[in-house]
Amino acid sequence: MAAPPQLVALLPHHITEYATAPVGRLFRGLHGGPLSESVYDRWWKLARSAVLTLAQVASPLAKRPYGLRQSAASLWLNAGVPAAEVARRLGHSVAVLLRVYANCLDGGDAGVNDRIEGVLK
Repeated sequence: MAAPPQLVALLPHHITEYATAPVGRLFRGLHGGPLSESVYDRWWKLARSAVLTLAQVASPLAKRPYGLRQSAASLWLNAGVPAAEVARRLGHSVAVLLRVYANCLDGGDAGVNDRIEGVLK
């Protein structure tokens, strides 16, 4: 999956500072292996609390790391990226994209209603 330029810009510093695991993993456990589930879960919860509102933290939004994939799909669709391109980036057909990810939109009703109203005027 493509990474945003802001993240790509941070990676060289991270790799210089912390290196990678022997198999190329960016984040590794204390002894070089994968992060334990409990460590990953603890950091994930801290990260969510740091960047989301209290209401969002209480919601299912990005409750698990896989939620980022759903968030990316919804963000791209809301930004007007064609469904075919979003599906390609996620490795899905358009039918699967719309069935699985289109319902992951967060707070988009007002904007959608405004766009529909604008077309009907």
